[in-house]
Amino acid sequence: MHRYIARRLLAFPFVIVAVSILVFSLTRLGGTTIGPYLEPGMTDQEIAALEERFNLDEPLPMQYLAWLGGVVRGELGWSAVAAAPVTVVFRQKIAASIELGVAAILWAVTLGVGLGTFAARRRNRLPDQLSSVFAVGGASMPTFWLGIVLLIIFWAYLGWFPHGRSDPDIWSSISHPTGFYVIDAVLAGSFQALKDAVWHMVLPALTLGYAAVGIVTRMMRSSLLEEMGKDYVDAARARGLPERLVVRRHARRNAFIPTITVIGLSIGIIFEGSVVVETIFGWPGLGNWMADSVLSGDQATTLAFVIFTSVLFLTINMAVDVTYGYLDRRVVLRKS
Repeated sequence: MHRYIARRLLAFPFVIVAVSILVFSLTRLGGTTIGPYLEPGMTDQEIAALEERFNLDEPLPMQYLAWLGGVVRGELGWSAVAAAPVTVVFRQKIAASIELGVAAILWAVTLGVGLGTFAARRRNRLPDQLSSVFAVGGASMPTFWLGIVLLIIFWAYLGWFPHGRSDPDIWSSISHPTGFYVIDAVLAGSFQALKDAVWHMVLPALTLGYAAVGIVTRMMRSSLLEEMGKDYVDAARARGLPERLVVRRHARRNAFIPTITVIGLSIGIIFEGSVVVETIFGWPGLGNWMADSVLSGDQATTLAFVIFTSVLFLTINMAVDVTYGYLDRRVVLRKS
């Protein structure tokens, strides 16, 4: 196990460099990156000075090496959209994205596992059919469409839920040492701020996690049905154990093993959908910032976002593999 983890960690830098070379080259195919930094009335000398500052007057390989050297030093460039260093803005935005992502993952996994178990125990009956419709809807419904519908109904029409991340007055009434609104509200002992944080999070978290709910539900149901047909489950029933204990202590524990892989993939799906969901709900996170940067041609931000997502997905995949190996000792993690 430790050797497997060490091999995966050693491969991380090579994968990240390969991804960065590909994305860096693709961003340069669109032309010069100086556009977002230009202002009306700039002279040729001022434009040349900007190109020299960002190493745009050098050949493409030298531009990449200069950018890579900055990444190693923790300098990811300048965000033209935010008018600040990418590293600084990244630290400000990531807390909002993590907070929303964790909320979406929690409700998606909790409901998906519970609903999948509920459907499997009532196979081919009405509850199973209803849960199947709900799950298929989550797996097939476009995230942007669901977000817009929820926003129109519950914000614009009914006015039950707010838009954005917080009420400006309540946000400014407490300190933010961690950047996570919920945690900061708890640390400040402010129930008003906590309610504001949770209330703003409901609609975007529901939208972001619905696709994952459908996938987890279907996998949990099929895995549990497979386990419930095995001999050890029949043996547990023959010993006189109640059906709920057979499912909870025996079948569901083993059915959860393949579901781990789907949960890991669902985290990626949730992060992928954050760009659309944050834009729709005005959530000030990485996804919203990324969307603005792409539309403005801010390639420094785009590159930083791609590197972050690459590291995230590599970490998630390794964590899923390792967790799978610990849960199921029959699995031997070998060098791929």
